[in-house]
Amino acid sequence: MSGSRLQVGAIGRLGRWTAGHFRIVAAAWVVVAVGLGVLAPRVEKALSGAGWETTGSESVQARQLIDKSFNGSGTYGLTVVVHAPDKTVSDPAFARVLRRVQDTLTSDPAVATVLPPRAGVSISPDRRAAVIQAGAARNENDMVRAADELKGALARLGSSGVRVDLTGAAGMWSDFNQANKSAMMKSELISWPVTLAILVLAFGSLVAAGLPLMLTIAGLVAAAGSLWIGTQIADISIWSMNFALMFALALGIDYALFIVYRFRGAFFGSKLSAQEAVAATMDTAGKAVLFSGVTVLVSLSAVMLVPSPAFRSTSLGIMLSVVFVLAAALTLLPAALAKLGPRVDRLALPWVHPGEHHSPRSAAWGERLWRQPLRYGLAALALLVVLALPVFSLKTAMPSIKVVPPGDHSRLGYDAVQKAFGPGSTGPLQIVAPRAEAAQAAATAQRDPGIARVMPPLPGAGGMALVQVIPTTDPSATPTGTTIDRLRVALPQAALVGGPVAENHDLQATLSAKTPLVIGVVLGLSFLLLMVALQAPVIALLAVVTNLLATAAAFGVAKWIFQDGVGHSVLGFEPQGFLDAWGPVFFFAMIFAISMDYTVFLLSSAKEHWERSGGNAKAAMVGGMGSSGRVIFAAGAIMVAVFATFALSGPLPPKEMGVILGVAVLLDAALVRLLLLPVMLRLLGKWAWYLPKPLDRLLPDVRFGHA
Repeated sequence: MSGSRLQVGAIGRLGRWTAGHFRIVAAAWVVVAVGLGVLAPRVEKALSGAGWETTGSESVQARQLIDKSFNGSGTYGLTVVVHAPDKTVSDPAFARVLRRVQDTLTSDPAVATVLPPRAGVSISPDRRAAVIQAGAARNENDMVRAADELKGALARLGSSGVRVDLTGAAGMWSDFNQANKSAMMKSELISWPVTLAILVLAFGSLVAAGLPLMLTIAGLVAAAGSLWIGTQIADISIWSMNFALMFALALGIDYALFIVYRFRGAFFGSKLSAQEAVAATMDTAGKAVLFSGVTVLVSLSAVMLVPSPAFRSTSLGIMLSVVFVLAAALTLLPAALAKLGPRVDRLALPWVHPGEHHSPRSAAWGERLWRQPLRYGLAALALLVVLALPVFSLKTAMPSIKVVPPGDHSRLGYDAVQKAFGPGSTGPLQIVAPRAEAAQAAATAQRDPGIARVMPPLPGAGGMALVQVIPTTDPSATPTGTTIDRLRVALPQAALVGGPVAENHDLQATLSAKTPLVIGVVLGLSFLLLMVALQAPVIALLAVVTNLLATAAAFGVAKWIFQDGVGHSVLGFEPQGFLDAWGPVFFFAMIFAISMDYTVFLLSSAKEHWERSGGNAKAAMVGGMGSSGRVIFAAGAIMVAVFATFALSGPLPPKEMGVILGVAVLLDAALVRLLLLPVMLRLLGKWAWYLPKPLDRLLPDVRFGHA
């Protein structure tokens, strides 16, 4: 009855409290949103543009030593190439541009020293290109910011057919970050109206459809402000903001879909008051959302095992957005639902019949799978295996210059340097050694078959010497990495090999070593959390295995597209012949985090029906499908639409993310959660929910039904 009070657990009681204290909850969120929202506009300029390195690696040690002993001439020193198709360095117009560039660099506070072009070293053999090196007076992140400000001013110094382009590590990251930011913003602008349209279709009501967006915006604003606070303590990658935006949108919609959908069923489908309907909803759907959120956080925290500032801070940024969205889903959303009550279905579409969270179509699909499990299950399994097989021949490497748009300064400068000086000239290796060992280091490098040129040793402060060597191969070529490894073995013990290419090589080696660990931790902790949530180790294990299969299939598709170049003209990118090395770690954790949403929603609903029916396997499977199938379908459609906008815009890494995550969500929602996993529930019957007595004594009692 309307006055009855349900017996609910802790999350249900939290929902009931928020429902009865709307003003307090709303005021608290206004304070959070306004307080952190004031800081949000500052976050973009405070975030770090660098950090793609392995903390403590030989290359990072070399950079720190070179910066200290050679006036900031390490990886993030500025490289400016002045070039012309029909003029040489002795031409008056060319010489004027060179002087202007040197004067501009000398007067900039981010520059410690300027090294003019030298014949035989930084003036090309045809004398139509000259390279000016500028030492870094600031740290790597500030040098990327300096490149942001300098590249346009330097380009404007060109005249009479003489071009000026800022390239090198700082210039490349500056161009890439700006292109990435532009692509992400474009994708966000496209994805919001698409998302709203799908939400309206899913809910059939503008008011109900607006609630997920309210939740997402609150989480986004709070996460952005908290990121700015984080930048005052440590460097946080600009990628954290990009991914935080995407994850807040993805999870906010997922969580709100599930909770709002279940609230409408509880409120309109019974005689419960709005407050008690909220309590009932949060005791079931809210509990599932909490477990899903914790699983997402666990998956993302595994990325912190990679000892790289960019990886760790990006993971932290995404986790912050998840925490705020989860908090809003467990407090602000139930309070808003109770306040709205029957008005949640205001502005409804004419064909909508509100009040039933059970989807007849999803239940009918469940009935069909119950009757013919092998027919559908084997077909889904075969398709996933076929798509996953290419993953065994997947190649990864650190990104090449192709991730930068063709017209950007760093890419134009890169191409000009390679054309004038040879393929390895854009990736010089820096050998720093005690002065007494410099000659031996130079001679060793000269003998290496992978080295094209060796510059004379330069003396520096602290008794150190710097030997710059030019590989014979392109910075992204596999033989360049082999050359670095070979040099490190042959060089004197005190010599260190650094430079941008060496830093990329070290990070790639770290990623190769850490990826199996990250994957293992994600799988293990996801299984443990699912086992605690469901009290069913068998189906928890199979859920993780099927999730892994869908993830492998997504990477198999990525191999065809990004490594083999299938469809690259449609997506508008130049294939590199490999997938960017950060993909397996980052995207695996992200895919697993998102996929676990659907797993928890489906299996928690099935478990709820299992408990209500007194252990009826068919009721659990068909009822779970009826309660969650429509939500999973709608959430999956929104995800695929959002990720498709990333796949079609911007530089290569957002395309990789959009394609891999979009394909993963599509396969996971369509083939795994709505087909393969229900079939497993059918084939296992009561054994899906079997809990051995020793485990029963160890695990906390978690239930998804209420009295």
